Amino acid sequence: MSVLLETSAGDIVIDLLVDYAPKMSENFVKLCKVKYYNFAPIHSIQKSFSLQTGDPLGPMSAQSDGGTSIWGLLSGDPKDKTFPALFHPKLKHVERGTVSMATAPHPSDPDLRVAGSQFIITLGDNTDYLDGKAAIFGKVVEGFDVLEKINDAIVDERGHPLVDIRIKHTVVLDDPYPDPAGLREPSSSPPPTKAQLATVRIAEGEELLDEDASEEAAALAERRRKEREAAAQALTLEMMGDLPFAEVKPPENVLFVCKLNPVTTDEDLELIFSRFGKILSCEVIRDRKTGDSLQYAFIEYDDKQSCEDAYAKMDSVLIDDRRIHVDFSQSVSKLSDVWRSETNTKRKKAGGGKGGGWGGVNELEKWRKYRNEYDAPDDNEDYEMVHDVEEMRGQHGKGKDHEKEGGDDGGGGSDRRREERPRGREGDRFRGGDRDRRRDGERRSRSPRRDRYREDRGGRAAGDSGRERDWDRRDRDRDRERERDRDRDRNKDSDRGRDRDRNRDRGRSDYRHR
Repeated sequence: MSVLLETSAGDIVIDLLVDYAPKMSENFVKLCKVKYYNFAPIHSIQKSFSLQTGDPLGPMSAQSDGGTSIWGLLSGDPKDKTFPALFHPKLKHVERGTVSMATAPHPSDPDLRVAGSQFIITLGDNTDYLDGKAAIFGKVVEGFDVLEKINDAIVDERGHPLVDIRIKHTVVLDDPYPDPAGLREPSSSPPPTKAQLATVRIAEGEELLDEDASEEAAALAERRRKEREAAAQALTLEMMGDLPFAEVKPPENVLFVCKLNPVTTDEDLELIFSRFGKILSCEVIRDRKTGDSLQYAFIEYDDKQSCEDAYAKMDSVLIDDRRIHVDFSQSVSKLSDVWRSETNTKRKKAGGGKGGGWGGVNELEKWRKYRNEYDAPDDNEDYEMVHDVEEMRGQHGKGKDHEKEGGDDGGGGSDRRREERPRGREGDRFRGGDRDRRRDGERRSRSPRRDRYREDRGGRAAGDSGRERDWDRRDRDRDRERERDRDRDRNKDSDRGRDRDRNRDRGRSDYRHR
């Protein structure tokens, strides 16, 4: 039979010796089952000796009654608050982690010792001093590291830890005893009572620091946090290109003036602030669209000392019925503009003075998915193997008209040959007609390309006419070759027809002889 104690220092598992101390084991198990020990403080810590707990309020509370047994808790009778403690002769406090009930002499019988709810856990070996005073009923099997933490805790002169160590929750892992009458196990751990909260000295997680030291540490932590945040923002601006480098600082010879009257001009401010030293620039910031003053300005001096003198004398001075505010400038926009201009100039020089490719550098080129959308057209853009739809539109019709006018061979020979070609038999007509139509179609499909090169688009050079004559000569040779192929096919067809007629006549004569 085992019980788990969840403490603020860690978890402790206790095995109960039910064979040697059945009454005390039953009392402990049932108190854990009804969550009686929840939020009970661990007190009376003696280094390398023992710790004590089990009282829900602890000895520091004036309302504490020292704890009660499970039977007194259920009945409410003061007589059942304690019960007689039995000491088994074989159980001794010889090892660390021994668990025993704290006992006290019976009021009427000094030889009888009684126990309630408080128990002791030893923190060292050979603690035989407790033999006969504390009744053993269990031993720690897990959580010896937790015992070490409790043993090293800082305590006062009475053994109470300065930082509270409390039992937060109890879990019964095995319970062989039947529940007594009236026992009701709560569905969840009950919250601590007001009396228990009143006994808290330093809650778990709070640090033991001097008040002045804690304030100084808090101020230092806040300052470091702001510095880290500013460094992160500066690095972001550097990555975006708004700052030349993250560690850039504002110039020390520039003043920031705000709360100006809208009627105050650059000349007015320069006249007023020039008595402290030479002014390099004085500018009232205005709206770009309307030109109205935004009521703040930047004044740049020749040296740092003049800027500091103006800051010391001109803050809260009345100018044009307005009390101005003067501070050192925190802007680095002007430095960024100078750096950006110089950088772009270097990039242009690196690009050979032609502006470079992308970003002013020739090596950087903008990625283009379709290059012909941006590239300039070539001089010989008409002489290409791939043609656009717009270029081919209407060319087929032009080729037909050109053939009708005799454009192929100068006299319309193609159409005349097609009309004068003799027809053979029916089969021959169909076969030869299909071939002729297919070949004529191929010739017509090639005519737009030939016509395209033949057309004079925008004034061709004289060498183009020679190219046209070559194309005409090739076309005429190609037409003669095709005509010879057609004549050869017709001769073959006529020979085949004569053979068929001869075979048919021979078959008829054979039939008559039979």
